[in-house]
Amino acid sequence: MKLVPFFFTLIISFNLLSFPVPKDGKISFDVIRKNKIIGSHEIIFKKNENELLLSTNINIEVKILFITAYKFLHQSVETWKDNEFIKVEGFSDFEDNREYFIKGNDIGGNFIAEGMDGKLTLDKDILPSNFWNINILSEQEIFDTQKGVVRKIQVRDLGSETIKINNNKIDTKKFSFNASDNPKDKGPFPEYTLWYSNEDELVKFWFRNPKDKKKVLVIRNDLGSN
Repeated sequence: MKLVPFFFTLIISFNLLSFPVPKDGKISFDVIRKNKIIGSHEIIFKKNENELLLSTNINIEVKILFITAYKFLHQSVETWKDNEFIKVEGFSDFEDNREYFIKGNDIGGNFIAEGMDGKLTLDKDILPSNFWNINILSEQEIFDTQKGVVRKIQVRDLGSETIKINNNKIDTKKFSFNASDNPKDKGPFPEYTLWYSNEDELVKFWFRNPKDKKKVLVIRNDLGSN
């Protein structure tokens, strides 16, 4: 069983914030399948002199009859400086023993990256795959920090919707998100639906696994309850 995960990290500016940053320097999501929590997605913000480090940890495990049927692990650290994405180091471990070590740096006016497709020379201003940062929805392509490849994207504005999380009613902006496949992908890239608060905070997203058609929901667990 493959869940085809594609979870995302963040970007930020010190001087002109392009999206909200939690006061406690942390955001947290539950990953849910068939009404059961199967994993966690956590992002920690840490300022280091004039840079900001964003550490992302995703850990998913699905068990059937006490036997692990699926596991996915992703860890990455992104470095941002003066509103620019300048560096990333990451590692992804998929369920079928596929492992990817991702690196990327701003060098000589380009973003030089390494991952599933080997060494890539990319536009210096390319953004990392990141649902938290609503600005990626205006891009034509992004850098997939789980596999180290470039994906072209298509976004549709689905209007507004009021949703409830932990008894909190939240007015949101809703979008669909598609990205191009890579020949080395194990299956098609799934379509995502994203919900952002009016303050541009990502509050939840979901996709349907193309293998078994099961819905996988990723939802904030740190919003409190009224």
